[in-house]
Amino acid sequence: MHKRFKYLLEIRISLISEVVYTNEVCKLHMKYGGKIEVLPKCPVRSLDDFSYWYTPGVAEPSKEIAKNPEKVYDYTNKWNSVAVVTDGSRVLGLGNVGTLASLPVMEGKAMIFKLLGGVDAFPLPINEQDPDEFVEIVKKVTPSFGGINLEDIATPKCFYILKRLQEELEIPVWHDDQLGTATATLAGLINALKIVGKKMNEVDIAVIGAGAANIATVRLIAKAGADLRKMFVVDSKGILNMHRSDLEKLKNENPDKFWICQVTNAEQRSGGIAEAMKGADVVIAASTAGVIKKEFVKSMADDAIVFALANPIPEIYPHEAKEAGARVVATGRSDFPNQVNNSLVFPAVFRGILSVRAQKITEDMCLSAAFALARFAENRLSEDYIIPKMTEIHVFPEVATEVGLKAIELGFARKTFTPRELYEHVSRMILGVHEKLKKLMELGFIV
Repeated sequence: MHKRFKYLLEIRISLISEVVYTNEVCKLHMKYGGKIEVLPKCPVRSLDDFSYWYTPGVAEPSKEIAKNPEKVYDYTNKWNSVAVVTDGSRVLGLGNVGTLASLPVMEGKAMIFKLLGGVDAFPLPINEQDPDEFVEIVKKVTPSFGGINLEDIATPKCFYILKRLQEELEIPVWHDDQLGTATATLAGLINALKIVGKKMNEVDIAVIGAGAANIATVRLIAKAGADLRKMFVVDSKGILNMHRSDLEKLKNENPDKFWICQVTNAEQRSGGIAEAMKGADVVIAASTAGVIKKEFVKSMADDAIVFALANPIPEIYPHEAKEAGARVVATGRSDFPNQVNNSLVFPAVFRGILSVRAQKITEDMCLSAAFALARFAENRLSEDYIIPKMTEIHVFPEVATEVGLKAIELGFARKTFTPRELYEHVSRMILGVHEKLKKLMELGFIV
């Protein structure tokens, strides 16, 4: 009873704190009228300068681009511009709240792009729920952008939209809810396995939740060496396997989940979360608050690894997982150790690919990002530090460099650098933003 009371008290405190926090957040958003703005980056000393930056001088680069479209990357900011695109169908944990309500989130994403990646990102909510129409609209706006970041789009259409745009565009397309989360999760898992002394290809992994994040995570950790046959993926109806009664429906309506049924769970285990976690070395959950019980963790293998990534309340609190025998625990929250945060990933990934003017983002580039993140944390590795923190700003140039070099190696880059040249370039781009922001705050333009 005491433990139950403690759990309910934590939830109550969390809810009260959330009300206070919400009021403050709304006041701040109202004060600034949004989080981003556009400023010139070229000097304008007098009106005479407009003859260079606009008419008549601007006609010259336009004529050059008309003759050679690739020159758009030299003469415009396309090379450093990303559209943050959503249909508003799955905004954070709010659901289908629509495009207007998505705008504060997309602005926040754009701000993080700039602060942590030196990337000029533009919020672009699109009033279109049909996936095919949505794809066509995105394709039509791409002349302005060097990359597309898909955000907060419901499952399963997010998989279809990503696949089509990746195949049909010659600029990189990324769905952060899939690829960003998967990359951060893999980075944390690489180091967690080092701590417990287990190998990626030998561990049994329970995956709780079969949405965009976890399906992408299954794909990526398998590419990193995990054995798909040793994975047990649970959705709202139980463990995915080839004996499910809804198999034909999944085949037609959710091909990615049907693929999970085909390639995972070699023993065809059935049941729910408890059965999936029994004997598992690792559990990766991106599901619902409180769905993992202490007894489920107790049934896991020795030196268990628990990633409970639901926000704001995780599937199980870290202290409960530890009490039940877990050795390494990660969440999605910044107030607990080991925050698995896709904000560690997308700014650096885009910095790297935009700097080399890549045509694609591939899973190999995600692997490069994950291993770079893991390496950065190696010197301080402990049960409470398996992945860098967002405040460790120097991790972003490291990751960006590795991603850019991988794009060059794979032949997707329009521009090449030596490793040192690329590191110096991305460092200037990222750290320069912090210097500019600091100066604007010192001068009182931002208060």
